[in-house]
Amino acid sequence: MTSVPSGSETSKWLDAHYDPVANLYTFSSCIGKISPYENTLLDLPTGLVSFLMDQHEPRTPAIAVASGPFIYVYKNLRPYFKFTLPPLEVNALEQDVWNQAREDMIDPLSLKEMLEGIRDKADVPLSVRSLRFLMLDPQDTEAFVNLHKAQPIRRQTVITCIGTLKKNMADEDAVSCLVICTESKDVYILDPEAFTILSKMSVPSAPTQMDVTGQFDVEFRITVACRNGNIYILRRDSPKPKYCIELSSHPVGLVRMGKSVVVGCAQETLQGFTQKGKKLWTACLPAPVTTMGVMDLPTRGFQAVLVGLANCEVHLYRDKNLISTIKTPDVVTSICFGRYGREDGTLIMTTKGGGLIVKILKRTAVFDDRDSAPGPPLAQSIRLNIPKKTKLYVDQTMRERENAVAMHRAFQMDLSRLRLAAARAYVKALESSLTPMSSSLSEPLKMNAVVQGLGPSFKLTLNIQNTAACRPVMNLAISFLYDESLYSMRTAFFKIPLLVPGLNYPIDTFVECLSDKGISDIIKVFVLREGKSAPLLTAHINMPVSEGLALN
Repeated sequence: MTSVPSGSETSKWLDAHYDPVANLYTFSSCIGKISPYENTLLDLPTGLVSFLMDQHEPRTPAIAVASGPFIYVYKNLRPYFKFTLPPLEVNALEQDVWNQAREDMIDPLSLKEMLEGIRDKADVPLSVRSLRFLMLDPQDTEAFVNLHKAQPIRRQTVITCIGTLKKNMADEDAVSCLVICTESKDVYILDPEAFTILSKMSVPSAPTQMDVTGQFDVEFRITVACRNGNIYILRRDSPKPKYCIELSSHPVGLVRMGKSVVVGCAQETLQGFTQKGKKLWTACLPAPVTTMGVMDLPTRGFQAVLVGLANCEVHLYRDKNLISTIKTPDVVTSICFGRYGREDGTLIMTTKGGGLIVKILKRTAVFDDRDSAPGPPLAQSIRLNIPKKTKLYVDQTMRERENAVAMHRAFQMDLSRLRLAAARAYVKALESSLTPMSSSLSEPLKMNAVVQGLGPSFKLTLNIQNTAACRPVMNLAISFLYDESLYSMRTAFFKIPLLVPGLNYPIDTFVECLSDKGISDIIKVFVLREGKSAPLLTAHINMPVSEGLALN
């Protein structure tokens, strides 16, 4: 077992294994979350998936390998079933021409001329036999016709990609259907037990990559990247694509993350789309994309996209944010993340030179959602929800353009009136001391008064507070000024204790009303500093009318 350094992300990953000469030359579509074993195939594979095909115990997953027009199903490490794609429709004119050749009614030269005319005009393509015949030299055509004219004409397509779709439950151990895409632009969904065709759909171009989500009996979405550079989204009970995503360059990677589709493009960009094809974001990459995969950790609620690049790096993206970078000794060509043995967070990669890299995510690893790539902040790319222009908005805009000068003068007049009203209110507040606040920044004080009682005795409470941030205030006193023919006070002078910032200090005194004529007056309150004659704070207290007469 050999380990390889992983650059700046050694704190998150354990280097479990590295074999630079493993001779593994494959792609992500041919890697599955299965136990390691070896089996020889008859042809080169185009895809591999593992799935549960029944409810029988023990719940052992089967392996489906797509190769040519066949799907080889292995169960318990042994061949179990072979599925063959249904043959395609044969061109009727082509069939008739070969029937004439079989009856020796036409020579090979005439056969070639007729097949060339059919190839240029027919809607149904020619079979492989006819295409091979048209490529032969004139001296080899007769031997080819004599060898193949007695055999029936068949037109067979091949599988381009394969996936799985849950049958009726979303559980991890639920039964799954096979989903296959073909070179003939068809998409098939197969029954997991009988391997019959449950549904057939078609797309405008030959598929190259596919992602499947949902359940067949409920609702599902099949996202297909095609050779024409577009991505099509198929849904249940719809034989044609429901939505189309038009890209500026060909897709080289396709994964689904939650409710969004993430596409790696040939122009070195990573793009995110909604399920209906609306573009969400774009991230620029430092090198071309070589492979893509999903990093899903359900136990942590974490999901991200793994992107292998041609500069020997693997980037981990969450939406458009680059949250981690793994450096590799060679260009990564395939990648797979999931459970391997007893470890849930295992990352398996193969390289361009045939090497094998195995990394295990540490249980203490934490990924920051902030973007580690240089560039503008994420908030800059968020589109504002600007409402549509209504007829009222357009009419108001025209009115403002036509009456700009008059509207500006009216605005200036209203502004002047507002300033005048504010100044008058400020002067009135100062005169009546409705808001007794100290005007000196050196002594920030706040005071309010509360009068209690019906008379002739009143309780007067002054609440004083130091509004400074951290500096106490000391050496203050309170003095009252009033009409001695109307009122008498037990204590008309107080010394204020040290005022701690933020605390409220109540000071109580009692006022006796001396008049029986039902009149009232104002009592003035002054806050002074000892040794100074100018008050720091002044308040006027409107005393209520007494309902009784003081007893002497």
